[in-house]
Amino acid sequence: RRCYMLPFSGMNNQYVRREVFCGNTCHELKRFWEREIGKQTYYRESEEYRLGRSALRKLREEWRQRLETKLRMRNNPDETEKRANVGR
Repeated sequence: RRCYMLPFSGMNNQYVRREVFCGNTCHELKRFWEREIGKQTYYRESEEYRLGRSALRKLREEWRQRLETKLRMRNNPDETEKRANVGR
């Protein structure tokens, strides 16, 4: 006998809930879930790698630094003038 799974539709494929009907040994069921866990691990690691390579994180950091600099200049205009005069 084999294990049969019935996927529930309406969700992203990697997050599909599966009902498993197994008419054989626990070994087949264990092997099935090990493969499912392996797939989930692969999807998660792929997504983490993709996000790590993304330029979006770098852009956000640059914008955060720019905003902090502007806020600092707005909150302490005297200090900004002192820094500009030091360079002269």
